[in-house]
Amino acid sequence: MNLSLQDPFAVAKEYPETLVNTLQYGHSVIIQFSHKGDYLASGLSDGSIIIYDLISNGGVIAHLNDDCHIRPITSINWSKCGRYLLTSSQDWYVKLWDLNRINRNDDDERDDNEVDDDDDEGSPVIRSVKFDGPIWMTSIHPTDYFKFTASLFDDSPVFVDMTDKDDIKITRLQTTPLPEQQEIEAAEGGDNEADEEDIKRRKKNDKHMTLVTTFTPNDGGYIFTGTSKGWLNIIKTSNLKLIHSIKVTNSNIKNLIISPNGRKLAINASDRIIRQINLPDLINDEDPDEWEFEIDHKYQDMINKLQWNSVTFNHNAEFLVASTYGQSSHDLYVWETSMGSLIKILEGSNEELVDVKWNYSRCSIGSTGLDSGAIYIWSIQFPQKWSSLAPDFVEIEENIEYEEKEDEFDIINEDTLKKKREEEEDLLVDVITKEKDDARGFDITQSSFVIPINYYDNDLFI
Repeated sequence: MNLSLQDPFAVAKEYPETLVNTLQYGHSVIIQFSHKGDYLASGLSDGSIIIYDLISNGGVIAHLNDDCHIRPITSINWSKCGRYLLTSSQDWYVKLWDLNRINRNDDDERDDNEVDDDDDEGSPVIRSVKFDGPIWMTSIHPTDYFKFTASLFDDSPVFVDMTDKDDIKITRLQTTPLPEQQEIEAAEGGDNEADEEDIKRRKKNDKHMTLVTTFTPNDGGYIFTGTSKGWLNIIKTSNLKLIHSIKVTNSNIKNLIISPNGRKLAINASDRIIRQINLPDLINDEDPDEWEFEIDHKYQDMINKLQWNSVTFNHNAEFLVASTYGQSSHDLYVWETSMGSLIKILEGSNEELVDVKWNYSRCSIGSTGLDSGAIYIWSIQFPQKWSSLAPDFVEIEENIEYEEKEDEFDIINEDTLKKKREEEEDLLVDVITKEKDDARGFDITQSSFVIPINYYDNDLFI
C-alpha cells in the first residue's frame, strides 16, 4: 500500500520497533543503504558485494563478483545519484564501481553519460587504487564520486582524486594536531641538543594514527578525522590543510558520524562512551578560531559497561542508534538526542551485531550479525487498513447489532440528486501533477539511478 493510505500514527513514527526481515546471502561484514533507500549494498567476507532491492522486499538484484576484492570488505559508499559504489577491502585496494555496467549483455546499449575506459571495456570497476596496506575505511565526497578519503593501517590518511584514470592524485593528510605541531616547531627553533632529543622522543611516542575520516554532508567542504590519541582534526577540503584540532578523549576514536543535516557529530571511542557534539555553522562561519565544539550528551551503559561497535543518526539527528560489543548483548540501543535518554532497545537477533545503518526514507535500521553474517532489518509494521480503499468500510473488533439510520432508505428526489451530482462534477481533480513529498516529508522528485536487472541470471533468484 501507499504510505498515504496507511495508518497516519504508524507512518509518523520516527524509529522502528520490530524485527521484520532477515537477509542471508553469504557472510555479510558491512552494509550501506543507498541515499534514496531503494537498495542495500552488503560487503561479504570473500570480497564480493551483494545488492538487495528493498522495493521488492529484499530480493537480490546483483552480485558483484567480477573483478571484485579477494579479502573482506571494510567499507561501502554510495554516490548521491545511486549509480556509483566505492568499496575498500583488506586486500589493499579501493575500487569504484559503475552499476550501469552490471547485469548487461554485450549487445545492450551503453549510456551516453557512461565513463569511457577503453582498457576495462565492460568491467564494472572503472577506477582502482592500491595502497601499501589494508584500508580501515573510506569516505566518498558528497558531490564528486571520483574523490574520497581513506584511513590506512599503520599509515597516514590520504585524500585521493581519481578524475583522471592515468593520473590518480594521492595526498597525505596531517595527523598531528595543531597544538602539538606548534610545540614541536617551537622546540625545533632551539639549538640545545636536549631539545632535539626531546623532539625525536616525542615524535616516536606521540605518533597519531587516524582510523576514521568523513566528509561534512551536502558540500564536503571539510574533512573530519579521528586519531588514536583522541584528537578530532578538521581539514579544509579545498587546500587539504589542517585548520582546527580539539582534544575529545584520551582513548582511541573508532567512529565519526555526522548527521545528514550537518548539525550533530557522534564520536564513538574505545572508553565505552559515545559523545554527541553540536557542530558550529561551518558554512557561514569560516573562521576556525570562532568554532566551539561542546559535548552535548554522553551515552554509556553504566551497569554492563558495554563497548559500542558502530553508531549512526537518523535523518534529522533526533535519534541515535548503536550496536553493542560482546557475545552477552545482542541488542541495538536507541537514544533520543535532545535529552540524551534511552527510549528503545531493539531485540530479536541471537548474536552480536557489528555494523549498523539507518535507512532514512523507509524508517528502518539494518545491522549485520557477527557469527552468521546475516542482515537484520528492523522497521515499522503497518496494520492492514481496508477503510483506506473503501471510505464507507468500517473496521470492527467483533460483531455488533446494526441499527438502521432514520434516512438510510429514504427516497431522494431526482432533482436534488441531479443537482448534487452537477456540483460534484464542477470540482477539479488534479490527476496530472505529481506529489513532491511523501507522507514522511521526504522529497520524491529526486531522480535516482535504477540498477538494470538480468532476468536470465538464475543464480540471483534462487
